[in-house]
Amino acid sequence: MERRDSRQATSDYPHPFIHKLNLTRAQRIRGMVLGTILFPIRVLLVTLCFLMMWPIARLRLAGLSEEERSRPIVAGWRWWLLHSIIRFLSRAAFFFLGFWVRVKGRRAGCKEAPVLAVAPHSSFLDMLVLPETQLATVVSRSENQKIPVIGALLGFNQSVMVNRKNPESRKQAIAQIIERLTSNGYWPQMLMFPEGTTTNGTILIKFKRGAFLAGVPVQPVLLHYPNKLDTVRWTHKGTTWIETLWHTCSQLYTNVTVEFLPVYTPSQEEKDDPNLYADNVQKLMAKTLGIPATDHVMEGRVPTRMLGGLSLPLEPPARETLSLLHKDGLREPEVEVALTQMIDRCQSEQGWRAVADELVPLMGLTDRQTAAKICGLYSKDDKVDLRQIYLSVAAVSSFMDFKSLLHIAFTLYDREGRGSLTAVDVSDLMGAIVGSPQYHTEELYSELSWRGAPTEQELFRVLTTHPTYQKLISEYLTSEGAESTTPSTPLINGKVGNNNEGLPNDNRSALLYKTADNSSALPHKKDD
Repeated sequence: MERRDSRQATSDYPHPFIHKLNLTRAQRIRGMVLGTILFPIRVLLVTLCFLMMWPIARLRLAGLSEEERSRPIVAGWRWWLLHSIIRFLSRAAFFFLGFWVRVKGRRAGCKEAPVLAVAPHSSFLDMLVLPETQLATVVSRSENQKIPVIGALLGFNQSVMVNRKNPESRKQAIAQIIERLTSNGYWPQMLMFPEGTTTNGTILIKFKRGAFLAGVPVQPVLLHYPNKLDTVRWTHKGTTWIETLWHTCSQLYTNVTVEFLPVYTPSQEEKDDPNLYADNVQKLMAKTLGIPATDHVMEGRVPTRMLGGLSLPLEPPARETLSLLHKDGLREPEVEVALTQMIDRCQSEQGWRAVADELVPLMGLTDRQTAAKICGLYSKDDKVDLRQIYLSVAAVSSFMDFKSLLHIAFTLYDREGRGSLTAVDVSDLMGAIVGSPQYHTEELYSELSWRGAPTEQELFRVLTTHPTYQKLISEYLTSEGAESTTPSTPLINGKVGNNNEGLPNDNRSALLYKTADNSSALPHKKDD
């Protein structure tokens, strides 16, 4: 089976991880009046529902051994009595929040579709779909087990728990999901939000593979909120969760439609390729919703869009760095001097690692907080890779053209001075230019190495002529407000760097030889 129509270009659409509720003055006044009355009443009623569910959820697992808890509870009084009560109270809780739920279509049985794929994912309020799916089992973070009431309900649900920071826990969760989905009805139906995060609903972002790994049929489920005010969304930026709850509770009612689409049965090709399976279901659901399907993803807490395996942050650290530098009083010439000093530092015995206190004199900053913020954009610890700051900032500035930038990047990451790059080198180099770690550069490396070891000329050729990767330059690495013509020669130690067409190994800048001499100090893993 061939892939369906390609996704829409992600650059053509607004940021899907930002939602701001724009209210008129009249709507604000109305919301304040109704909210003052409805919010406390609704929160109180919902709290009572959850407090009643708490002991009932605990009772379901009471007296069971670990072995018994590892099996599905789908019979006996623990099922027909307690399950019905929890489902009724769950429906009541969302009714008290003001939701009027309409169901469209038919929910398939567990054997017909072991997994329900729900989208778009708007906020925590989307859990209102659970009562309409017979409280299908879910996947949740292991940290949620410690939350009062929520932890008990997850145990009642026999949810698959995963510690996202623990690779072994992720492997076990995947194995558990596949086991349940292929149990031929032994385990209850599972419900997943394949987007993996919440969006503003303007597009359908790339689906994660979890719901499609088992290669079993899925039933797509669409959530519609056909209201004048879109109050239910809670995204990466914009409306906070408490504002979402307040604005939703301040409405007399909130309409929601749960639409069950026909079961999607995968082809053999889709069974063999979960990514293809996920992509095709995503496009089908997007088409039904009448919105674009794109390659946007949320990696950790960083909103990104995918481009040939490259993860491009929607909020580039380099642009934020430039903004911070300008706020600190640095003008363009001073920024260029600061970047040049970074190259000097990389060549010195001090190396290319620096802490925030070292960035202050290195970049000519007046405020240490600015240095700390810049470090936080590029690193999770107190040290930052100066090569990343230099290359990413230079890439979105007008200081040099792309060929000159690539020459410097190549010399910095050609660890052995051989004139070619390894797969790890390519990954690190692209991560530095983009300003964000790159973990899926296999496609790019394959394109670079099919003629032999990736050279500088080959890297330049692929990035400037390949239909996919040339978008990196034309759409992403563009200086805001820069002229179409940019300087063609970089400064290295205050001298003009080599920008010859052939770029032979014996005519490279002194930077190459310094980098080669210090190769033992350079990282060999992406997480160094």
